[in-house]
Amino acid sequence: TLPEKKMVFKGIVTNKEDVNKLMLTPWIHYPLLGGSALITFEKAEVAQRIIEVKEHVVELNYGGELEELDQCRVRVQASPVDILLPSALEVGLTRSCRSILVSDLPSLGIPEEALLDKLELFFSKRKNGGGEVESRGFLDNSSQVVLTFAQDGVAEPLIAKGHIQVLIGKGKYELKISPCMKGDITNLQFQPSRCPRTVLLSGIPDVLGEDSMRDTLEIHFQKTSLGGGEVDALAYVPAGQQGVAVFVEDMG
Repeated sequence: TLPEKKMVFKGIVTNKEDVNKLMLTPWIHYPLLGGSALITFEKAEVAQRIIEVKEHVVELNYGGELEELDQCRVRVQASPVDILLPSALEVGLTRSCRSILVSDLPSLGIPEEALLDKLELFFSKRKNGGGEVESRGFLDNSSQVVLTFAQDGVAEPLIAKGHIQVLIGKGKYELKISPCMKGDITNLQFQPSRCPRTVLLSGIPDVLGEDSMRDTLEIHFQKTSLGGGEVDALAYVPAGQQGVAVFVEDMG
């Protein structure tokens, strides 16, 4: 019989049925044509009021840039912003037979390419259990490295070890070796979603400088007397240009 041993499990507790679920973080690119602006308010009810009015008269007497009185106001149209958000995603995973994932890399303060060179040099030697390295590189936004060997049969024994001591510079470091998984999207479904706090303004003429027009729009739409409110963000694209706005998850 095994001796009694008290253990404490720490970490995120999930239901068994949630194990295979994947959390999606929206990162939506929204094209913005010239003569338009996206304005995001702090409160959703303000955006709704602006959309219901549809057409707004904006005073442009800003900094003396306009001389003719008939150009001191413009009419802009307000409309909701509808985007497509992923509602369901299925990913098919395959295990690479020639690649390994190297993690627990030390912070040595050397350039990434120099560290990759040292890893390739170590894992290309047969006495270290390696072989000819076909490619190497860091995973995006991580400190993990993917090494791909030119031949089959090299990666599996290394993965079976789990850890390996690697000589880097003057020190030896124990690195973790894991299988490299590749995923392909097999099914992706979307559902329409309306941004609750963001309004699209269109029909904006190119009569002021970019900074002046941006300030003028923000001043106008934050006035509570005109149905506006506190502005969280504003992006403006002058006529004749194009832009792309990026929508991220609204944590509010």
